[in-house]
Parts: sequence; C-alpha cells; structure tokens
Amino acid sequence: MSTSLREANRQRVVEELRRHGNLSRADLARLMGLSPTTITAVVADLRARGLVVEESERGEQAGRGRPPVLLRLDPSAGGALGIDFGHRHLRVAVADLSRMVLAERVTDLDVDAAAEGSLDAAAAMVEDVLLEAGMDRDRIVGAGVGLPGPIDARTGTVGSSVILPGWVGLRPTEELERRLGVGVKVDNDANLGALGEVSFGAGRGLSDVLYVKVSSGIGAGLVLGGRLYHGAVGLAGELGHVQVREHGDVCRCGNRGCLETVAAAGAVLAALHRTHRADLGVRDVLALIAAGDPGARRVVDDAGRAIGRVLADACNILNPTAIVVGGELSTAGAPLLAGIRESIDRYAQPAIAQAVQITPGALGERAEVLGALAAIIGDTDRLRSAGLVGL
Repeated sequence: MSTSLREANRQRVVEELRRHGNLSRADLARLMGLSPTTITAVVADLRARGLVVEESERGEQAGRGRPPVLLRLDPSAGGALGIDFGHRHLRVAVADLSRMVLAERVTDLDVDAAAEGSLDAAAAMVEDVLLEAGMDRDRIVGAGVGLPGPIDARTGTVGSSVILPGWVGLRPTEELERRLGVGVKVDNDANLGALGEVSFGAGRGLSDVLYVKVSSGIGAGLVLGGRLYHGAVGLAGELGHVQVREHGDVCRCGNRGCLETVAAAGAVLAALHRTHRADLGVRDVLALIAAGDPGARRVVDDAGRAIGRVLADACNILNPTAIVVGGELSTAGAPLLAGIRESIDRYAQPAIAQAVQITPGALGERAEVLGALAAIIGDTDRLRSAGLVGL
C-alpha cells in the first residue's frame, strides 16, 4: 500500500471515530469499503501512535461468538476548546478527543459592543475550564470559535459592521491565537450550530441537513454530503436576508422586507407588544405559548410560515434529508414547526417535501459550542499538524 493511501486511510478512520464515537473494526470496514485486513493494519498503526484505544466494554453481539471489540479516539491524546460568542452571552468548553466535554462555563456578556473585552473574557474563561478539566494547554489541538455574524473567508473579519459593530476591522482569529497560544478556527454561529447538531444532536448520522437558527436574527448552516458548506467567500446561509416583502420594513442590512423583519425574535415581540404588554421578552412569549395563549401561538405560527416559505425554495435547490430548527425561538415547539411544515408542504416539490424531516434541535443553547469542539476534533489536518495523525 502506498504511503499516501495509508495516510488517507488513517485520516478516514479518525474521522469516522470522531463522527460516530465508538465503532468496531467490522463497522469501520463497512463504512470505508475496505477489507478487514486493511482496517486491522490501519487501526494497529493508530493504536501504536496513541490515538486510538480499545474500549473495555464490548459491542452488542450480532450472532454467535464473542461480541466485537469497540474502538474510540484516545481521550488522553489531546483536547479541544470550544468558544461560543452570542450577542448576550459567552460560553466556553473543553473536551477530549473522544468528544467528552470535561468542563464548560457560560456567562452573560454584551458581546456586540465590546470586542476587546469579550476576547479578554474568553481567554480568562479558557484558563478556568482548562484548570477545572485538568488539561494542560500544550495538549490542546486547537480552539473552535463561533461568532453571531458572517465571517468573510477572504479577510478573516466579520462580514457585517451592522451585526457586530464593536468588531469592525478586527481579525478574531489572530486576536484569539495571540491570547490563547493555540491555533484558532473561527466560523459563523449557525454553521457551528449545524455541525453540533449533526455531530451530537438531532442531525446525527445524516449527511444532508439544513440547520436554521431562529433568534434575534435568522441564519442557516448547511451540511451537504456530510460537510459544512461555506460558499465562495464563507458567507453561505444568510437566510434572514432573503426578501419576502418588497415594500416591507427596512432591515438592519439596509434592504427592505427581509425575512428577519418578519419572523425573527424582534418581529415576534413587536407584534405581541401591541396586544399584550410593552416589556414582553422572548422568555415571556415562550411561557405564553406553553400556557396556550392564542395570540402568541398565532404570531409564532405566522413566523414559522414565513420561514418555511423561504426554506421551501432552499429545499427545492438542496433536497436535504432534514431541517433542524435551533435558536431561542425553537423551543416554542409546535406552533413554529407546524408553520414551517405547512409552507414546505405547500411550496416545495411534493417528493422533496415528503422526504424532508422537520425537527427541533436537540442541543438547545449548547449547539454552537459543541459544534465548535466538533470543528476541531474533526479537523484531521489539525490533528496531523499536532502530530496525532500522519507519518
């Protein structure tokens, strides 16, 4: 077997174990389309390098004989950091390479206005979680970071000064690498939410998933063929800025009638302020829905229909297996999901509509930080540069 082919097989095994957790040699052979002999040789190589270990517990027995031995990434081989900057919060976690979260902290923070302060706070929280986890910094493979705005891959900067005004001109990757002393990978929060749900949550095991985050804005993360899709300059998934009303309200992006102006949290609250009370917040709306309030349910159902109308066109183009709905409004449950389902059934091609599942996210507010961890643990190039995979 050539050197390059052995390396490719090693990377594939690491990726499959990262994606699925525990697998037997037979599972790996089936997933990779390789012979048991080849898999045995690759696994032996990875075990010798200290990256893969055998589980003490065996897998389920399919027939007669002994149950298969399960393999997993060795937790002691290294670790990864996940950092999630929300508009009003900061969450930091550290995990080992088997994807087990060892420590996690969250704090309220006005991320929008104060970039330098937010970056300093993240660095301080990293110190805290590393100490709590007993993880040395030199064992960290890298840090995945989510920001609530589009990231321009050409410049490494936030692609909108309107969404994160305090971050204009800042290169978050470089700033965090200087503070943390490890390699950093920055992405949009919806992209990492998608990766989190596919790796750990409602989209696990699916290769074509559209993740929609419905919060103060509306963004989407696209997982196509099992991989995140970023587009030409890293700005794919700006679902909230699809125009749905030609002469609608002015959006923060400068256009009129964007989906955000109709269906994001601000639009939902504005509609209910007229009929309920002026200080109503998102948590109050969710409580009203849980209590069966007809006005709250109608407004959220209308928002779901508007979102579903845009998603129907996306389904016609992408034909996903599932749409996973996350963000703070996703916990509204049936009214939001029913509205989305109704529009997709009405406007998408019948066969496409029938094939797509509509499901709430399983990870809640942790989706982005778990996706940030998955972005590092699943990056075989990064593992190789750390000496964990490769020649």
